[in-house]
Amino acid sequence: MVREVQRTPAGDEVPAPAMAVLSPERRRASDIVRLLALYRPLLDAYIIDFFAEGLWGCLPPLWQPPLAAATPQQLAKLLGGSGGLGGGPGGPWPLSLLAFAAATRALAFPRRPPGPPTHLPPLLRRHLKPKKQHEVQRLAKLLWLLARATSCHRVVDVGAGQGHLSRFLAFGLGLSVTALEGDARLAGLAATFDLRLQRELSKGGAPRGGAPRAGGSQSPGSKRRSPRAPRHVVGRLDPISPGAEFLLPPEPPDPSAVAPNPFWGPGGARGGQRVLVVGLHACGDLSPALLRHFARSPAVAAVASVACCHMKLSTSHHQPTGQPLGYPLSSWVATLPGHQLSYRAREAACHALEEYEERLGKESDRLRVHCYRAVLESLIRAAKPGLKHPAVQTVKKAHALTFAQYARLGLPRVGLDPDTVPLESEEVRAMLEQQHKVVAFFTLTQLLAPLVETLILLDRLLFLREQGFHSALIPLFDPRFSPRNLALVAARTPLDTVLSGLKDNNEEPGRTKAPGDGQNLPPQ
Repeated sequence: MVREVQRTPAGDEVPAPAMAVLSPERRRASDIVRLLALYRPLLDAYIIDFFAEGLWGCLPPLWQPPLAAATPQQLAKLLGGSGGLGGGPGGPWPLSLLAFAAATRALAFPRRPPGPPTHLPPLLRRHLKPKKQHEVQRLAKLLWLLARATSCHRVVDVGAGQGHLSRFLAFGLGLSVTALEGDARLAGLAATFDLRLQRELSKGGAPRGGAPRAGGSQSPGSKRRSPRAPRHVVGRLDPISPGAEFLLPPEPPDPSAVAPNPFWGPGGARGGQRVLVVGLHACGDLSPALLRHFARSPAVAAVASVACCHMKLSTSHHQPTGQPLGYPLSSWVATLPGHQLSYRAREAACHALEEYEERLGKESDRLRVHCYRAVLESLIRAAKPGLKHPAVQTVKKAHALTFAQYARLGLPRVGLDPDTVPLESEEVRAMLEQQHKVVAFFTLTQLLAPLVETLILLDRLLFLREQGFHSALIPLFDPRFSPRNLALVAARTPLDTVLSGLKDNNEEPGRTKAPGDGQNLPPQ
């Protein structure tokens, strides 16, 4: 059999898997790894090194003139896929650049969610910004569909924070909810919010279109009772132990705050009821830990994970031998040559692609911030050779400042006196005049970012399928509100009814009864 080979810009061979019959997910993962290997210098580049390390010269020579002449609006079209042959005074986009952009869009998982946006009832919107409202409502619908499909009405919300999702699941949908949170302060605040909502409901004022009145009238034949508040557990998920032992003490340790494991039955007895496990914005290794617990514990009927902070994932580069990795999880991805992802690549996967496209389209003043930081990095290295990527921290409203004003705020944070650094030299002015190149270079890195996130999530999906579970990757949120909008769902039973329900605008919580409960779910 002929071995398929790709070459990196350095000339190294990157062998591809034998072209046997592959599942679409395996083929997509393989293709992403090969494409990332071809553009690794671009993928691993830090934009603050633009001047200090001459990043513009790393681009193919044919790309440089049209990118240097492109307007922000033209770059926005290149990023969004609506640019045609594009280009500007520097000429049309080279075919190799168009092919690169088209390949990144074709291999990245679709990010547009099914169905129109929905809204929370007034009483359940309290303390929530619009972004969080959108996430809670969309994820709650997914969990409601999972509850019906698995006949399981108990939910464990891992990393529950202030309990916004748990509160809606309990009071709005009538599910039995345990909220697990490692920060005792947040868990206490969540319980306070629950109590306030219970008091409101006890007055007989049901949220319009939301949770039922406490003791109020229900649909014919349904039970009449007060909504059940979530049970709050203070503790952390153990990424190693199997499901029945999955709690660690909170940080800082507070033994008095630790409640029984939510996988256990009443009174702490082992062998509790089946549960659905959810993690909204499960950071770093928490998302892989949720999947491992699902795979190991038959008590978990299904799991839904929306991940974030991919740069915090543990990898083979720094994880002790024998400890589970956050990436890769699947046997398939682990065997692909070149599958490794640098910290920079994983950090890029957390960018807000749609937001940057909007900034380009509007020629926002915020586009100058990356150039400011790149110029500052060059000045810092000149003043302190050997100091690289110091933590300057965010300068508030940097886009509204001149560079000199920005630098005078940033330099003292790295131990430099602004009066000893030439802030208005010809060299500085020449770098500032190249802002359009910095913007163009960063746009190219943004094209690669969704590929990295797709690979990380595909790896998790393949891990689940390798063990025989039903799993799916769903664009659940509107990416304009929630850049980390992809939900990974897995169950021990088929997910067909769940996936079709997400696309059905008429399939809303409240139209059928909660699993295992006689109470009708409230309309939304």
